[in-house]
Amino acid sequence: MVIPVTPSNHPARWWTPVPDGRIECRACPRLCKLQAGQRGFCFVRQNVGGRMVLTTYGRSSGFCVDPIEKKPLNHFYPGTSVLSFGTAGCNLGCRFCQNWDISKAREFDHLADQASPETIAAAAQKLGCWSVAFTYNDPVVFAEYAMDVADACREAGIAAVAVTAGYMTDESRPEFYQHMDAANVDLKGFSEEFYHRNCYGELAPVLDTLKYLRQATSVWFEVTTLLIPGENDSEKELEQAADWFAANLGPDVPWHFTAFHPDYKMLDKPGTPPTTLTKARAIALAHGLRYVYTGNVHDPDGSSTWCPGCGRRLIERDGYELGEWQLKNNRCAHCGYEIAGHFAEHPGHWGNRRLPVRLE
Repeated sequence: MVIPVTPSNHPARWWTPVPDGRIECRACPRLCKLQAGQRGFCFVRQNVGGRMVLTTYGRSSGFCVDPIEKKPLNHFYPGTSVLSFGTAGCNLGCRFCQNWDISKAREFDHLADQASPETIAAAAQKLGCWSVAFTYNDPVVFAEYAMDVADACREAGIAAVAVTAGYMTDESRPEFYQHMDAANVDLKGFSEEFYHRNCYGELAPVLDTLKYLRQATSVWFEVTTLLIPGENDSEKELEQAADWFAANLGPDVPWHFTAFHPDYKMLDKPGTPPTTLTKARAIALAHGLRYVYTGNVHDPDGSSTWCPGCGRRLIERDGYELGEWQLKNNRCAHCGYEIAGHFAEHPGHWGNRRLPVRLE
C-alpha cells in the first residue's frame, strides 16, 4: 500500500516489521509493537498500512517567543530570544508533568497552528530570534518534523534547540542530534524506581543520552532536574547523582535544579522549598561542578553565573533579566578564566518577555 504524504501521516523513521505482522517503533525504548491502525504510547506515531507515520508533522500547539534562559539554557547566547513550539503527545507518562495539557493531548484536540519548516525558520528570522526550540512536549516523538525545522533554521542562520527528556534509543539518538545545536535534557531523578513509578519509563536510556551528548557530539547541552519533595530530593540520591554527573559529564556541563509545583496526577505533594534547591546546588558544587543553578524561585545568587577561577559574578540574573555582564571573548573579564558555553560579545536584551505569535 502506498501512503500519500500529508501533514497528518508523514513517513516516520526508526521502525521495523516484526514476524507476526505488526511493526515495531524504535524511536524510543518503549519499542511499541503496533497492529494496523494502532498508535504508540505517545499517541502520535501510528501504523498506517504496515508503515510507521507521524501524525503531527507540520502542526503545532502554538508558538511563543521566550527568553533562552527559560528552556533553561544559561550558557547558550544569554539574553537572546528563542521561538518555542511543541506539538502533542509524549513518550513518558510523568505523574508530575508540568505541561500535561499539551503532552497528554490528543493531537486533533490541541493542534491549531500549521507551519512548514521553512515558514518557522522565516518567522524566527523576522522576529529576531537567535534560535528555535522544540519544547512543551518532547521532540523525540515528533523528531522528523523537528529535524526538518532544524535544517531549515540552519540554512537561515538560526540555531536549533531540543528540550527533551532524552528517552531515546541507540538507533534514533545519533541521527536526531546531528540536526541539533543545543539541548536541555531533563534528568527527572536518579533511580530506576523513581522512573518506573513516576514516569512509566527507565533511567538507563536517559543516562545513555547524556553520555552520548558529552562523548560523541558537539551539541551544547545543559541538564535540568525538577526536585519533588519526598520523591527525588534526598541527600543520598543527590550525592549519587552529582557523583555520576561529575564522573561522566565532567565539571563544565551546567545543571539546573528547579522547583516542583503540584500538577496533573501529583497534587498531594507540596511545592519545593527554596532551601531544597540551595542544598542540591551546594552538593553539586561540592562534587566539583562549576555551573549549577536554581530555578523557579527568586534566588539571584543561584541563578547567576560565577567565575570558577576567581569567584566573581560574571552574569547577573534576576529571573530572566540580565544585569551585570563580565565576559569578554568567553572569558572572565577579571581573571581570564575561559567559561564553557556559547556567548556573544554582548548579552541579549529580551528579558522576561513572553510573546505568543501566530504563524499563518
